[in-house]
Amino acid sequence: MTNYHEQNRKSWNEATKQHHSHKPDLIARYKNGWNNLYPEDMQLLGDVQGKSVVHLQCNDGQDTLSIAKHLGANVTGIDISDEAIAFAKTMSEEAEIPAEFVRADIFEWFDSNTDKYDVVYTSYGALIWISDISRWASGIAKALRAGGKVVVIDFHQTGLMFDYDWHPIYDAMGGKVSASDGVGDYAADDYEGAFKNPHKAYEFAWSPSEIITALLDAGLHLTHFKEYPYMNGWQCYPDMREEVIEGEHRSYSRFYTPNDKPTIPMMYSIIATKSL
Repeated sequence: MTNYHEQNRKSWNEATKQHHSHKPDLIARYKNGWNNLYPEDMQLLGDVQGKSVVHLQCNDGQDTLSIAKHLGANVTGIDISDEAIAFAKTMSEEAEIPAEFVRADIFEWFDSNTDKYDVVYTSYGALIWISDISRWASGIAKALRAGGKVVVIDFHQTGLMFDYDWHPIYDAMGGKVSASDGVGDYAADDYEGAFKNPHKAYEFAWSPSEIITALLDAGLHLTHFKEYPYMNGWQCYPDMREEVIEGEHRSYSRFYTPNDKPTIPMMYSIIATKSL
């Protein structure tokens, strides 16, 4: 598993550089008050003013800094990518949004962390990189203080099991590992694969039921579970239907299955709490 994670670190480093090539104004956006959180995220997080939040697999810190800026939390972001964490630290400093960022494999961070947090948060595209869901859930339970909660919102594995012609080709559960040519340029909706990542990547298929069971087995208590028929901000398949939402802080898109395809869950959310 360590080899899978190390390979993913290299692949994410290359992809992160590619993603940022499309966003030269990213730091300027955050200086001007950009909020990258979706309404679902903010509702799930709730009132975290002055509370401690750790954002697992935070990528380049956009959501992390939004939680700090717009929800008033004291936030720490953890990610395996050197490039992502270096950028997050730069953006935090230049946009003057205080946050702490740590470059670490998530399991190594769980093992070494001694702090306790009010909220553990993980979101879009994170859990397919987790090689051991039971170890992940145990690490979260250890990191939570009594009365704290874990908030998960992510893309549903059922919605990720197809090729671009909607033929099922990937596992939707079981934690089975699948190799790819590398983390792609999803920031550019690169369906033709113009960006060639030199490093392969490895993903793991977890269903929501497996994730919930792991959290329950770790001693947490399920208080919320919801499935959504759309994806926030990502047109995973080229022919997905787009709905533009005019939000309070910005406009954004939801993407649904095409009209000639059945409705299936495309995202899910979970909240589980630790007993007092």
